[in-house]
Amino acid sequence: MAEIIAAISSWIWGWAFVGFCLATGLYFSFRTRFLQVRYLRTMVSLLFRGKSSQSGISSFQAFVLALSGRVGTGNIAGVATAIALGGPGAVFWMWVIAFLGAGTAYVEASLGQIYKEKIDGNYRGGPAYYILKGMGARWYAVAFAVISILSLGIFMPGVQANAICNAFDTAFAMDVRLTAGIIVFLLSLIIFGGVKRIARVAEIITPFMAIAYLLIALTILALNYQHIPAMFMLILKSALGVHPALGGITGAAISMGVKRGIFSNEAGQGSAPHAAAAAEVSHPAEQGFVQAFSVYVDTLLVCSATAFIILITGMYRVYDSAAATNIVADGLGLPAGINEYGPVYTQLAIDAHIPGFGSAFVALALFFFAFTTIMSYYFQAETNVYFLFRKNKTSVYAVNTLRLGILCITFFTAINTMTLAWDMADIGVGLMAWFNLIAILLLQKVALKTFADYEDQVKRGVAKPAFHPEKLNIKNVSEWNTTENNS
Repeated sequence: MAEIIAAISSWIWGWAFVGFCLATGLYFSFRTRFLQVRYLRTMVSLLFRGKSSQSGISSFQAFVLALSGRVGTGNIAGVATAIALGGPGAVFWMWVIAFLGAGTAYVEASLGQIYKEKIDGNYRGGPAYYILKGMGARWYAVAFAVISILSLGIFMPGVQANAICNAFDTAFAMDVRLTAGIIVFLLSLIIFGGVKRIARVAEIITPFMAIAYLLIALTILALNYQHIPAMFMLILKSALGVHPALGGITGAAISMGVKRGIFSNEAGQGSAPHAAAAAEVSHPAEQGFVQAFSVYVDTLLVCSATAFIILITGMYRVYDSAAATNIVADGLGLPAGINEYGPVYTQLAIDAHIPGFGSAFVALALFFFAFTTIMSYYFQAETNVYFLFRKNKTSVYAVNTLRLGILCITFFTAINTMTLAWDMADIGVGLMAWFNLIAILLLQKVALKTFADYEDQVKRGVAKPAFHPEKLNIKNVSEWNTTENNS
């Protein structure tokens, strides 16, 4: 079974998909005249401008809810894996996909806002909703909803829990079954509390841990400031294929950088629009900007922090991705006998400068990052359950089945192998991204028209741009024809 899953993962993440992701990000960047640069100040200011309502959460809550899905195992174990199998150059390609992906993230998030619905008193939305309403393709919308439920409820949660268990085993020699049991127990308390509880927990945990993690990274960089130029040269030479030892794995650097970059920042994957749709804003573009900024926070800050910690301390080895037993290059800092890769690289790197602290700190950071990511996965999967069944007796049974299912699969994958967990997660991410990228390309006219409308209002000096879909000839939009949303 593990071999079959690995083969499926490799097929989904072929070079056609890697090129498709890069090309889509580049296309939307040009079409929006690189909004990820021009609207950077706006992205930050919008974070704290919106307020929650009875139906929707605030822009900041939607930001951290999406960020809690983005900042997780991919930022620690994923970055370490990218370096191990793609070399330091993989970090450069993670930056590239983040920069280009910010444009993609804007488009999918704004579409999520445009076509959101109110179900059981709360805003719900996402790719299934905008595929149905914007494209009129029910079969495509249902297919995406089913794929999302399988991916977010079965394929992807396990890699988060698995990384937590491995980190706690390294730091505290804690039995993985005990750690998995604690994760499942705490998760059950949250997911049975509804979307508002999920948003409140994410609002508290995610910013606090991200800031703490970044401070540790800055401290280690300050202690090794003289090695910073050499570290950046190592990343660039490895990425561009001119490093003596790493030049032969440039393809692996691009592939792993894009793969782990998308897994971490989720740009184009179709997961973040679920959180974006839940926000209460006056114009869809506003939440698009906020979600684009969350891609920067995830990759350019948190992922980079992990990469810098590992590379500047030399706590890594680069393996031949086709035969992981063959060492291509050695960072010359990793102790003998360390053959596995993942959070252990980061733990040992921090321990090198703060003895006895790194393992415990990374384990706790990974726990909070990965735990909130599983919460976010559940919220997104639940949103797709409501899409399929709406709000009736069947949906109640379906949601409870999803809750029990995600708890069971989280425990099972947490105590299994790391390789199996990553392969399952990659299948989930890849399937969702394939379907979503095609959809947003087909719906680009609506997203770009909405973007132009926002820009026009700003140019005319409108203090608070409002969205009036009827003026833009955007149809099948139910939640933007009310006084509340157009005030």
